[in-house]
Amino acid sequence: MDADVLVIGSGMGGATVAHALAPTGARVLILERGERLEDTPATRDLSEVFAKRSFRPDESWFDGAGKPFAPGNYYLVGGNSKLYGAVLYRYRREDFEGRSHPDGDAPPWPFPYETLAPFYAEAERLFEVRGDAGPDPTEPPRSAPYPHPPIPHEPQVADAAERLRAQGLHPAPLPLAVDHEAWLKRARLPWDGLPNPRGAGKVDAETGPLESALRHPNVRLLTGVAVDRLVLDGAGRRVERVEARVAGEARTFRAGVVVLSAGAVMSAAILLRSGAANRSGVVGRHFMNHNTTAMIAGDLRRRWDTVHSKTLGLNDFYLRDDRTGWPLGNVQLLGKISAPILRANLAVPAPLRLLQWLNDRSLDWYLMSEDLPRPESRVTVDGARIGLDWRLSNLRAHEALVRRMREVFRAAGYPLILTKRFGNKVPSHQCGTVRMGTDGATSALDPWCRAHDHDNLWVVDASCLPTSAAVNPSLTVAAQALRAGRRIAASL
Repeated sequence: MDADVLVIGSGMGGATVAHALAPTGARVLILERGERLEDTPATRDLSEVFAKRSFRPDESWFDGAGKPFAPGNYYLVGGNSKLYGAVLYRYRREDFEGRSHPDGDAPPWPFPYETLAPFYAEAERLFEVRGDAGPDPTEPPRSAPYPHPPIPHEPQVADAAERLRAQGLHPAPLPLAVDHEAWLKRARLPWDGLPNPRGAGKVDAETGPLESALRHPNVRLLTGVAVDRLVLDGAGRRVERVEARVAGEARTFRAGVVVLSAGAVMSAAILLRSGAANRSGVVGRHFMNHNTTAMIAGDLRRRWDTVHSKTLGLNDFYLRDDRTGWPLGNVQLLGKISAPILRANLAVPAPLRLLQWLNDRSLDWYLMSEDLPRPESRVTVDGARIGLDWRLSNLRAHEALVRRMREVFRAAGYPLILTKRFGNKVPSHQCGTVRMGTDGATSALDPWCRAHDHDNLWVVDASCLPTSAAVNPSLTVAAQALRAGRRIAASL
């Protein structure tokens, strides 16, 4: 045996499971496809990150029409969290209960919010979250306040918050896993979407739970390991070995327990190649992301000198819009779009000076609505080739959110409104492909993330989520990983 527990992936799920298991003394081996992110000049260069996309892997997935596209995945120690915006919302209590949307229903979870609440609190401490639950009317019940006070708003953001409050709304600080003073001391840049070398200031899967786990001598990390498939024993009840490639050479790993945490697309792909955990036929299906739109709200009468802006959110239309009766979604600031980022995303070229002039007089918002779990929205594999046929859903609610926020911002004194929909080639909040549930005929995992079909296989990442809700999923993944880790420890 190479370990008592083999964890495949060091992202939000895998790193947090390793953290939960580290104090048990069990031998934990983490296999990571990528390497550690080094602090180079490119990590502080907005053009390198957003225009040249230097940190994305050189690979293609294929959409439902068979056309290749560059996915929004990163293969690094810490996974996709190495470039995340560090927004760590709890799912709302209502998200666990199942809700009706104009284009379908979001099913209930196999347990209520209260089951995950203590693990949410533990995850907030682990990631040193800064926030204030008071102003947000949708905030679920809490046993304790956030571990740290919220990050102060820059003057332009504070001005926007006052304008929104004047409209009778309830803007609230975003819950953020960022030491903003450390981040700005290193470089005066926004943190949303930028790489996070160790010591830069964001608490991600590497700098939080993984560093904690690796302080224990029984936990090891092996990088550069690309896992291909799981091999079952003769009875099909247990994972006997894991087949992988290290520097292009075949390698086999064995452990008493295998935890698959490669992300919603890659975990599903590995299981599909393995013929594992799929008696229900749901593996790879019910892929969800979010319906998202970038909205620039400009007031051209005043110039601001804003460095970072991702500190404010709005959930007044999250549970119910009083006009339509629908739950519409979450609104939060983006990390201050720069002129080079704007130019990289325009269909036609524009002078940088003009774009900078606009940038100095506007704020950039991210509108996010729930994507519903549909079986035809799915991951497929053909050997090494990965297909992602993402069928967007619940678009009527998202379009209603865009219309409503356009009205809100104009009423708040922002006459210039520009929008850009994010397409279905950017799976940044991917989830749902190895869903958990109580019935092995309709789900792949039990409510603790153990496979119904295999005694020693657990799948702990965003693939287990039954619904996408309409807020960033990272904290929910971490909380469920802590819960699953406790159950795995008990099984050892």
